[in-house]
Amino acid sequence: MSVINVEYINPFIGAAQKILKDVCQLETKLQKPYLKDAEYEGDLLAVIIGVTGNIKGQVILSLNISTACNIASKMMMGMPVEELNNMAKSAISELSNMILGNAATALSQKGLTVDITPPSICLGKDMNIMVNHSKNICVPLKFSDDSLFEINISIVEE
Repeated sequence: MSVINVEYINPFIGAAQKILKDVCQLETKLQKPYLKDAEYEGDLLAVIIGVTGNIKGQVILSLNISTACNIASKMMMGMPVEELNNMAKSAISELSNMILGNAATALSQKGLTVDITPPSICLGKDMNIMVNHSKNICVPLKFSDDSLFEINISIVEE
């Protein structure tokens, strides 16, 4: 298993913070990144997006259900979201596309050819998601209510 190049992490962090602020009016505070097994505890939503091109792997955006509902509500102009119905899942999926699209653009400005796959959403309790390409770097972003938006990056240079 390869080790991730740290220069590839910052575009994902910057994109997530920018999109969450611009689209959802949510400020985040970067927490300390760490190596993590791809195990997710509690009721949560995970969005898996593949990365292809000069780097390959996947990025998993994970957050608890109540945080996902809050973000979906903000994306839908404040419409109350009590459960993750199809509309709410679509909003979170689109947010994920925006984040990864911005990160891919930032990486392309560094001279890399990068493309992303359509997002896959997983909902469940205590999930284990297999990553094959590199160690999984978890970058937590904390909201003002102490809830977390985790960016789990598992990519390698091709």
